[in-house]
Amino acid sequence: MRTAPKSIIRTAVFPVAGRGTRFLPATKASPKEMLPVVDKPLIQYAVEEALAAGATRLVFITGASKRAIEDHFDSDQELEQFLERQGKSSLLNQIRSVLPSYASCIYIRQPAPLGLGHAVLCAQPAVGSEPFFVHLADDLIRSDVACLKQMADVYEAKRASVLGVQVVPRADTDKYGIVAVEADQSATTRVRSIVEKPKPSAAPSTLAVVGRYVLTPSIFEHLEKLGHGAGGEVQLTDGIAALMREEAVYAYRFAGTRYDCGSKLGYLQATVEFALGHPVLGKDFRHYLRDLQLQMKPAPSRRRANGGEAKRSAARQLPG
Repeated sequence: MRTAPKSIIRTAVFPVAGRGTRFLPATKASPKEMLPVVDKPLIQYAVEEALAAGATRLVFITGASKRAIEDHFDSDQELEQFLERQGKSSLLNQIRSVLPSYASCIYIRQPAPLGLGHAVLCAQPAVGSEPFFVHLADDLIRSDVACLKQMADVYEAKRASVLGVQVVPRADTDKYGIVAVEADQSATTRVRSIVEKPKPSAAPSTLAVVGRYVLTPSIFEHLEKLGHGAGGEVQLTDGIAALMREEAVYAYRFAGTRYDCGSKLGYLQATVEFALGHPVLGKDFRHYLRDLQLQMKPAPSRRRANGGEAKRSAARQLPG
């Protein structure tokens, strides 16, 4: 029987109420968090990361058309019996391991699309007075140690809120919450200021908050006092800015590779790279990509001029 890793942070909050309009029509009737990366939906990667960090209480802040998420983490006796009759033990074990027995799921409906800060505030009854994770499933992070586990370790050392951050191009600062910090080159450093989606010319840095947070329960009282901010929503960034006036907040440069699966390009990049690393499919998929590159090599006249460089380039792009 699987047991939970030891952690002082027991609760993970997953805001999943967004409509996923950038992926329409694929998300018309199915949540964007259920989009698969190879053979698992985004929300399962998110839950697995939280479980690896020691979370045992999983809180989903849902909206309309999100029933598929609840169904995914529920047991399906009919499917399990079918797989058992067919002798498909490997698939049966995969289905049964989607959620370990020690973990519990709580679903809370966000009554209106009022922003990330409001979604986090909706989780207050389930979180109570403990520190908690916030995980945005759109941001898929591949790492040797789960990103939330890295941040939980920082929390244990600092006993303060922790924001997962990453350097982004200055042209993209208007897509993120941007922080100014005390020590620019440190992996963990105190945040001096935070601003939501500043124009590149006004951004205090290029250090962006991505979809990982460890927050103290004090954040709730600040979110309750907020009015509507940027975009007419309750911004989590504004709540963190208010929290910083009373408590230290730290920025943490996590170890790992982030894929912005809220964009089509980032989603495709994640799909390709996770497929290349898949223990069963990876080798065949790598061969397929190599063959595809060779099929797309330049026409004969251009190939003569290039002296075979196209073929050598293809080999360099897909090593091994």
